[in-house]
Amino acid sequence: MIRLSLAQAYELAESILLHNGFNPAHARAVSDTVLAGERDGCASHGLYRVLGCVNSLRAGKVSPDAVPQVIDQAPSIVRVDAGGGFSQLAFQAGLPLLKEKTRANGIAALAINRCVHFSALWVEIEQLTSAGLVALACNPSHAWVAPAGGNQPVFGTNPIAFGWPREGRNPFVFDFATSAIARGDIELHRRAGKAIPEGWGVDAHGQPSTDPNVVLDAGAMLTFGGHKGSALAAMVELIAGPLIGDLTSAESLAYDAGSKSSPYHGELIIAFDPQRFLGAATDQHLARAEGLFAGIEGQGARLPSQRRYEARARSQVEGVQIPQALYNDLQALLN
Repeated sequence: MIRLSLAQAYELAESILLHNGFNPAHARAVSDTVLAGERDGCASHGLYRVLGCVNSLRAGKVSPDAVPQVIDQAPSIVRVDAGGGFSQLAFQAGLPLLKEKTRANGIAALAINRCVHFSALWVEIEQLTSAGLVALACNPSHAWVAPAGGNQPVFGTNPIAFGWPREGRNPFVFDFATSAIARGDIELHRRAGKAIPEGWGVDAHGQPSTDPNVVLDAGAMLTFGGHKGSALAAMVELIAGPLIGDLTSAESLAYDAGSKSSPYHGELIIAFDPQRFLGAATDQHLARAEGLFAGIEGQGARLPSQRRYEARARSQVEGVQIPQALYNDLQALLN
């Protein structure tokens, strides 16, 4: 393992992206996100993702110098045309207007179109909870996941993330794929030569498989919770696909044309302002929410994101560790 300070990890990501042709704004936005993944103990969304970013560029599937275009679509709707660039830069472009509309109307949505997407959503959710807003986000990906009862990929990993602000405390945030596991976790098992647990995927005939190569190359991933995860995945396809005028996971995979690049689609973020919903009673009702959290933790249960927050605190002191093989692959991108 190679240990890096957070500053070194960020510098490594940014230098690779700049060296390979991404403009400074893109390099900063993407580096912020992969650093957050590595810092928070989510290796599948950390520095490993830089490999995919460069692969997508070399395949011609991401625009390294795209400039997002912000569109004031409706009183409570912001659109951002990412122009084929990464979603992080588009989110940053649309965030100020999303906050403004949410403050004015109590609820607002940001629809990001034509973006390349590889990241976890909690990084964006936390930028809204830090402003005192409740937030929900979702997006399709590539068609890698079979519906419940099927064996052919239709859905993406289709993550859903939610955030609730807490005064003086880390926000309540969950961020999970509607697949049984994030695809990046299966890819990391393949890199390490490790079998995956049963329930993560099937082979081309729909039979359970613990071979990551079989699941990734010929079979399909599975949804979590059977038909329940399958229904949620379908919902994400609809509200972050046709509803915002963007691609489904199957259409994203078709656009990829075998290049194995990051998915190309849209993203939907919805923000809520408790102050506009509750007015003078805001503090009273937010206190009731704290009662809910106390009831969970009081019996020894863990709130979502607690492991991420603990990893974050450690990383800020100790830095992060990545496998030597990954470090070598990243260094090769600087040659």
